Amino acid sequence: MGAPRWIIHLPTTLTSLEDVVDLAVALRDSLSHVTVVDFGETTLSEEDKQFLRTRVWCDARGDGPGRCQRRDQHDGPCATTAQ
Repeated sequence: MGAPRWIIHLPTTLTSLEDVVDLAVALRDSLSHVTVVDFGETTLSEEDKQFLRTRVWCDARGDGPGRCQRRDQHDGPCATTAQ
């Protein structure tokens, strides 16, 4: 078994799921060059319900080197480019 991975919990002042998803997308788009961040595993939770997580992206492995970057539970086929 390898070394444990670390999670960054980044609280916000946002109060709607839509707004916090938009922030997650903006962070992924602006920091995608930082290879140590696994944006595919991004989850969101309410401040007082951190044990209930909402997955942001599908993250299924594609045929090539990438993972699906569409929203979790999307309709249609997976896509390895952000949509």
